[in-house]
Amino acid sequence: MSANSAFNDEKGGSSSVGEPEYGHDPASGGIFSSDYKRHDDLKEMLDSNKDSLKLEAMKRIVAMIARGKNTSDLFPAVVKNVACKNIEVKKLVYVYLVRYAEEQQDLALLSISTFQRGLKDPNQLIRASALRVLSSIRVTIIVPIMMLAIKEAASDMSPYVRKTAAHAIPKLYSLDPEQKDQLIEVIEKLLADKTTLVAGSVVMAFEEVCPERIDLIHKNYRKLCNLLIDVEEWGQVVIINMLTRYARTQFLNPNMNESLLEEGSDKTFYGSDEDEDEEEEEEKDKKAEAPAMAKRKPYVMDPDHRLLLRNTKPLLQSRNAAVVMAVAQLYFHLAPKAEVGVIAKALVRLLRSHSEVQYVVLQNVATMSIKRRGMFEPYLKSFYIRSTDPTQIKVLKLEVLTNLANETNISTILREFQTYIKSMDKDFVAATIQAIGRCATNIGEVRDTCLNGLVQLLSNRDELVVAESVVVIKKLLQMQPEKHSDIIKHMAKLTDNIQVPMARASILWLIGEYCEHVPKIAPDVLRKMAKSFTNEEDIVKLQIINLAAKLYLTNSKQTKLLTQYVLNLAKYDQNYDIRDRARFIRQLIVPTEKSGALSKYAKKLFLALKPAPVLESPFKDRDHFQLGSLSHLLNAKAGGYQELPDWPEAAPDPSVRNVEVPEWTKCSSREKRKEKKVEKPFYSDSEGESGPTESADSESDSASGSESGSGIEESGSGSESEESEEGSESEEEEEEEKEKDKKKKKKELKKPVQESESEQSSEEEERKHERKSKQRKSESESESDEEEDSESESSQTESEDSESEAEVKKKKKAAESKPPSKPVKKDNKKEKKEMSLLDLDDFEPAPSPQATPVNSFLSNSLATDLEGLSLSDAVLSPATISPSSALKSYEMLHRITGEGLSVEYCFSRQPFSPDANMVAVQMQFTNNATSDTKNLHMEDVKLQSGMRVKEFPEIELLPAGEMVTAVMGIDFCDSTQAANFQLCTHTRKFFVSIQPPVGELMRPVFLTENEFKKEQGQLMGMNEITEKITLDVKCRNEHSIVQRVITAANLSRVPCGSDKECRFAGRTVTSSSLVLVTVATKEEGAAKLTINCEKMVIGTMLVKDILLALTQ
Repeated sequence: MSANSAFNDEKGGSSSVGEPEYGHDPASGGIFSSDYKRHDDLKEMLDSNKDSLKLEAMKRIVAMIARGKNTSDLFPAVVKNVACKNIEVKKLVYVYLVRYAEEQQDLALLSISTFQRGLKDPNQLIRASALRVLSSIRVTIIVPIMMLAIKEAASDMSPYVRKTAAHAIPKLYSLDPEQKDQLIEVIEKLLADKTTLVAGSVVMAFEEVCPERIDLIHKNYRKLCNLLIDVEEWGQVVIINMLTRYARTQFLNPNMNESLLEEGSDKTFYGSDEDEDEEEEEEKDKKAEAPAMAKRKPYVMDPDHRLLLRNTKPLLQSRNAAVVMAVAQLYFHLAPKAEVGVIAKALVRLLRSHSEVQYVVLQNVATMSIKRRGMFEPYLKSFYIRSTDPTQIKVLKLEVLTNLANETNISTILREFQTYIKSMDKDFVAATIQAIGRCATNIGEVRDTCLNGLVQLLSNRDELVVAESVVVIKKLLQMQPEKHSDIIKHMAKLTDNIQVPMARASILWLIGEYCEHVPKIAPDVLRKMAKSFTNEEDIVKLQIINLAAKLYLTNSKQTKLLTQYVLNLAKYDQNYDIRDRARFIRQLIVPTEKSGALSKYAKKLFLALKPAPVLESPFKDRDHFQLGSLSHLLNAKAGGYQELPDWPEAAPDPSVRNVEVPEWTKCSSREKRKEKKVEKPFYSDSEGESGPTESADSESDSASGSESGSGIEESGSGSESEESEEGSESEEEEEEEKEKDKKKKKKELKKPVQESESEQSSEEEERKHERKSKQRKSESESESDEEEDSESESSQTESEDSESEAEVKKKKKAAESKPPSKPVKKDNKKEKKEMSLLDLDDFEPAPSPQATPVNSFLSNSLATDLEGLSLSDAVLSPATISPSSALKSYEMLHRITGEGLSVEYCFSRQPFSPDANMVAVQMQFTNNATSDTKNLHMEDVKLQSGMRVKEFPEIELLPAGEMVTAVMGIDFCDSTQAANFQLCTHTRKFFVSIQPPVGELMRPVFLTENEFKKEQGQLMGMNEITEKITLDVKCRNEHSIVQRVITAANLSRVPCGSDKECRFAGRTVTSSSLVLVTVATKEEGAAKLTINCEKMVIGTMLVKDILLALTQ
């Protein structure tokens, strides 16, 4: 009560100077003003002993900050709560302090001691948050304290705190660049960290603080290459870009002498046979080889260079477009020409993504296609333009198509261009005409065809099309004007109709330049132009003056007076450029006593032969910027851009990347071979166990890091023997064991999951899965809020067009438990396997199993059970669909937003009669207003490509207080993308959207047990996702499992002989892809969920939904 009375007293009192007074009515809006003195009750809440009140107060304060309100007067009250034990309150206090610490430096400094205490807290989250806030206080006086805190955090037991320390380094560097030397020491220490959580963040700090210190990377290069596959996505992007620059300074250009390499390899190969032949032939061969080999030895790729290429290749399947783009630019800049082609398929896959991603990818493809045209030729159709593409995407696709044009495909491309010219998008049509011009200049065989096509466009009704055609024809005619005087005459006639200045200027230039080919028409054109001279644009006036001068020099009898008239008009023109040009030309072509020496050469000046213009791609010189960078996108050097170094002439010393191996790991090759025979079963049993002395919090991250770290030297030397094939037999034997350990890790990413595995390895896989899931949980708890946001956002974005993360993880687990790989001799097979994942056909739909008619497989017993049901195709009309109590309804429009109109929708799970490929969506309109609502209908439907909508019939009248239902159909194209549209009444328009859960994109199908097993057998391997779960206490019986699964997804139950298994089947609505779900229960609530689906993305999303339904 006291707070309320104080509130009322203050409200009635006079306000401060310049502030409006508020009425006593609570609804007058006074309580919503930030300047109103209601901060007292927030201070009371912050001073209270209850954490719930403090939390509520902090939420309100942070909300005020988000709206841009000033809450700096609450700083002392908030700072006091830094020591609060409630982590939620503490987080919000930290958010507040980061915002106001710089403004309130004195008060912020008072809380430094609290942060220092927080740095010693047993909870890793609090240690990390304290460091984050400390590094965000932009006060130079505490730089030494920040430096000390970062150094301590860099040695912390928790990888999450070490990651936060890496994030703090660039902040401190920007505050005080003089600390660079000390920060480099910390970066060097963190670069040696073996956990994947830290790797990306420390490389980012390295790039910000000391990108020139390439020597820090040497010892960590192999470790970074090996950890790369497990680092979080944005860390992968940073590391790949850094390693691209590193590789350009440390390795030789793989394409420097390809021809020499081929010739040299042939000669050395045959040289071994010639040892037995005559000595004279051998000497001749040596003499022939000598000059070539004297210049350069045959190129042999550095094993570390190969390691980088091999470890980045699997990331072309990443769900994150930025990672794929980073790997693509790495391959473009570093890989041998023969290997660059693998990136084409991955980049084409990204073209199915959002228009923003498409824009960036196409910019890079346009640059690549100039140098490596053959790489993208097989995917020509992927660059065809859709009517739904935005203009900038269309123009870029045109650019790529033009770059890919050659003698074999030009006819196909020109047919495409003919279609594009009919488009309503004028900018796009203009770009198409320019593209036709470029094709004509690049490919001589089709020049005449293109020219004739462009001349036909001159009779087009659209003036812009005609104008652009004129400009392009002008450029083409310059190549061989004597053949095309008819075209010049035809264009001269167009001067009466075309009003676009650039086109008029182009026609006048052509007539003037080739006036000897049209001697009768040219003077008449000048006459007409002289009449309209004063009304023309400046660019046209300049060309009229030029035309007059050229005609005066070639045909002065007919045009002398006209030329003088034009020059007199120009003499008094408003534009000084035109006045100056007129004076200059008069002195040049009309000789007088005062004329200078130049007038003798007037003809040579005006009628000189001019070289034909070269129509080049605007992307021609862009490749000097690193692909994928902002500078490349803008075609201008952006702030902070680092140039891509040139390849070195001679390779730097590769030994700098060698890491010393501890003494106890060294032993002779004989001993190794003995150990290998004895311990082989031991290692295959317990592979994946952590190293002997790893810290507890690092768990398997540290273990994998130490494994790769200790094996760094081995991997280098192993791959060296593999690539150069120069090592002696003894070296090969010595490296055999090391090679084995290394390849085990590589192959796990490249081999598909094998169906036949030993019982031992499958048990190991289960144990490993449990360990990994625990570790993932601990990591996810320690992840920051922004990382969670980005993860969910990226999964939402990428789920449409890439292989799911669950699939990749599953492959890793299955592959880790496999027996060790075979020796080097099998390397060719390994290379084929390496290609297998990238060669999965992303571009053609997987063959779907044939749907069996219901009647053909219903057994007698099942037929009698289903006797009462109607299995006919008859569907309910929209009017008869009634909302079921079990169906979940979603809010489309709230009554406040809709000004009294509220709309809810649900997925009725009934077939939609007008179109079987559409999902039926039932909407319930309620008019809560006092007035009637009229003409309810849809407008401005915005859909992703491939989606369709069948609108509901217009509702002419919805009386006040009444409710009405309507049904619409949406073809979601088997994706969870939202359908956006405007819901319109007679007075207002509301933007609304409908987003389906993945379970509503299906329709149930009836299968027998045998049919189910048969179909499941065909959907194994990558089409199968398995998860182990612990069922909710209320969900341990068969009935509740069935109920929850069917609520989560529109599937039908499949009969099953076992009590411990529940099976469900369905098909996706659009593509009729089969979806099979199996829940197998075990003791104590444990269960195994298996989903087999032709569409892996659908399967991955469905797993999450069903997991949620069964475990909560």
